[in-house]
Amino acid sequence: MSSDRPVFVVGCPRSGTTLLSLMIHAHPRLAMPPETRFLTRLWRKRATFGDLTTRKQRRRLARSCTRGSRLAHLGLDRVTTRRAILAAPATLGSAFGTVFAEFARTQGKARWGDKRPLYYQEVDVLLRLFPDAQIVHCVRDPRATVASLKRMPWWPFDSIGAMATWSHAECCLRRNRRRLPADAYHVVRYESLVADPRRELTDLCEFLEEDFDDAMLEPARVRHVVPESKTWHANLGSDVSTARVEAWRSQLEPWEIGLIELVLRRKMARWGYRPSGAGRVPGPVRLGRYVAAALARHVSTRRRWAEEDRDAARSTQPVAARLTTRQQELARRP
Repeated sequence: MSSDRPVFVVGCPRSGTTLLSLMIHAHPRLAMPPETRFLTRLWRKRATFGDLTTRKQRRRLARSCTRGSRLAHLGLDRVTTRRAILAAPATLGSAFGTVFAEFARTQGKARWGDKRPLYYQEVDVLLRLFPDAQIVHCVRDPRATVASLKRMPWWPFDSIGAMATWSHAECCLRRNRRRLPADAYHVVRYESLVADPRRELTDLCEFLEEDFDDAMLEPARVRHVVPESKTWHANLGSDVSTARVEAWRSQLEPWEIGLIELVLRRKMARWGYRPSGAGRVPGPVRLGRYVAAALARHVSTRRRWAEEDRDAARSTQPVAARLTTRQQELARRP
């Protein structure tokens, strides 16, 4: 049982996506690189690359894919990677996928993927670039997620912004699960993953059409894939544990617990997260700030999705990758 479809790990930031991607990377056939963040940035600039059937434009795209520090954490040689992109089929997806395929090659792996939490709102883009992609969405208790985001030096919002982001990610999860086939979208609950990793990873491997491997139970062995500069991932060097599942109880203010359990109660119930009753009823100002933050995310994303759909309808340039077996089959269809 094996496949060559690309794998993308998504979810609200601080929901366990890095742990899950390391578990996947520990599999002998699967390669999950550290976050590169170039894919959606270059996708937004796709019009600047023009006709990729010309070598000049493909060379320009290859330079953009390998510019600056984009390959630093992947350990790839810039010249070798550019040559591989130039030799790949003339589509954006093929160019982007070649970067990940090169990483997989250097790791001795047969299959590649990518992890970025905020891909949760970019699933349509991923499927345009990689129509055979398999998406794995990690969901975590919003109280734990918000408590973790509060401590992150890179998080640009306050705890109310974190709540709105979790809500947005959960809305996108439900949208994607409704419309995508079962072999394309899979949800992993963080608390279940750390409580019984063997069972959850066995289910995941069945989804990925791979045989489960015990190496996946020891993600700390591949901890080196995560750059040392990302000190907030220090816990990944330890054994998988449930120790931090309830840590939010001492890390959140009573009003934060109360607000989360008020505005997210239905979403929490869908995933088995029960109210603690330990919070304080939030005042109208904080409640209003949450509503505004949640609405802003919803409106902005819907507007972007509509623009993407219009652009896709107008475009005559093929963008889908033609690297894997299924991608090549889809490209041959009339």
